[in-house]
Amino acid sequence: MAIGAFVESGGGGGGGGGGGYGGRVTAYVVLTCVVAGSGGILFGYDLGISGGVTSMDSFLKRFFPDVYQKKQDTRVSHYCAFDSELLTVFTSSLYIAGLVATLFASSVTRRYGRRTSMLIGGTVFIAGSVFGGAAVNVFMLLINRILLGIGLGFTNQSIPLYLSEMAPPRYRGAINNGFELCISLGILFANVLNYCVVKITAGWGWRISLSMAAVPAAFLTIGAVFLPETPSFIIERDGDTDKARILLQRLRGTTSVQKELDDLVAASNLSRTVQYPFRNIFKRKYRPQLVIALLVPFFNQLTGINVMNFYAPVMFRTIGLKESASLLSSVVNRLCATFANIMAMIVVDRFGRRKLFLVGGIQMILSQLAVGAILAAEFKDYGSMDREYAYLVLITMCVFVAGFAWSWGPLTFLVPTEICPLEIRSAGQSIVVAVVFLMTFVIGQTFLAVLCRIKSGTFFFFAGWICLMTVFVYFFLPETKKLPMEQMEQVWRKHWFWKKIVGEEEEKQAEKTALPSM
Repeated sequence: MAIGAFVESGGGGGGGGGGGYGGRVTAYVVLTCVVAGSGGILFGYDLGISGGVTSMDSFLKRFFPDVYQKKQDTRVSHYCAFDSELLTVFTSSLYIAGLVATLFASSVTRRYGRRTSMLIGGTVFIAGSVFGGAAVNVFMLLINRILLGIGLGFTNQSIPLYLSEMAPPRYRGAINNGFELCISLGILFANVLNYCVVKITAGWGWRISLSMAAVPAAFLTIGAVFLPETPSFIIERDGDTDKARILLQRLRGTTSVQKELDDLVAASNLSRTVQYPFRNIFKRKYRPQLVIALLVPFFNQLTGINVMNFYAPVMFRTIGLKESASLLSSVVNRLCATFANIMAMIVVDRFGRRKLFLVGGIQMILSQLAVGAILAAEFKDYGSMDREYAYLVLITMCVFVAGFAWSWGPLTFLVPTEICPLEIRSAGQSIVVAVVFLMTFVIGQTFLAVLCRIKSGTFFFFAGWICLMTVFVYFFLPETKKLPMEQMEQVWRKHWFWKKIVGEEEEKQAEKTALPSM
């Protein structure tokens, strides 16, 4: 995580944002967030590996011979060569497991801490990687995917919470975006590894790809043993303000933490009055948080990004690139995304969330339209596509993933986390992760079939959705940069639409309170 650029040398008060809190970004907060944020590598590694191994001939011959035979058949449309229910079940089964796991993870995270969920997730992920590397049949591959999904359900639910609660408000966007950077790095490592192991002539390189998932999982699991819990959770669980104050002073590099501590205590006191976060998040006063926690991850998947993530090598093979060239193209694609992730970390707290959402949305719309137009004009069901056009598709996809990587990618995990008050924060993050997993499953399960049937129109379909989500951001998503999470409720009272809902709820509560005294 490239957070070192944000470490200040001075003490710093509340100037420039941060709700008047004192402190700076210390080496200690960077170190803890680097260890926690590395959990994003697990998610990214899986996204990159699954697409890479399913484009390897040796893997397809052993586990999906029907797909391999279709690839060799010149009478089968290029758009339909990889259309296989069993292959899509292998790819997308992980996400159903993750969806179920993240709902359980919410209770674990709230009762036992963010760190505990990371430990559980990392351990299960290691077990899953063992089944992947040792697989001798499709059943073992599915066990591998299910265990990986359970692990990701826990880590993806807890890590964004951990990062947001540990980060100073002024740099929360940059630090939380480190999670998306780690996802991008995970995909990049997977793409590079796939490119290297495909050259193993004996045909067992895919075993290395699947088993190496244990490496980032082991790093997270071991690192999580030494991580502190967040100040928010310490106060919520134990009510130990002295311990929380000492940790805050170490994280912020200053003794002036009383205002932040007071806000955390107030948020914790309110949180203790809420017994059922999932039931409470459906109350009218939390309607803005619920809508955004549902729609932001929903829209995230309808950008088409995970089509690029786990089907990029398949896509590049479909348009005529050879096995090795398609994997190398995926590496180039991911390098562009990683650079864009770093840029997002630098500018997100300066320019704000809305501008990144809007600029990235326009960039993705134009990219999807361009890919669809090129494929419609130059890529037919049979025969090969000119190499020049194949590389033009690659360049356009690089523009697309860069647009996603500095907008919807990192902000999908940042915005819903920072807008939810402590009493519903764990439930809100579980909804985000559950929607991500559900939509990833749906897209993964249907994309190859849709590509086979509507061909280049698939990319126009995604472009239409990106237009809709960009309009949603423009009208319904307020700016949240540099505002402390414990003071976030004020953005809804000022918003042209949400103030009607939140304001009416506050008026009703005030009337109920006033009635006994009348």
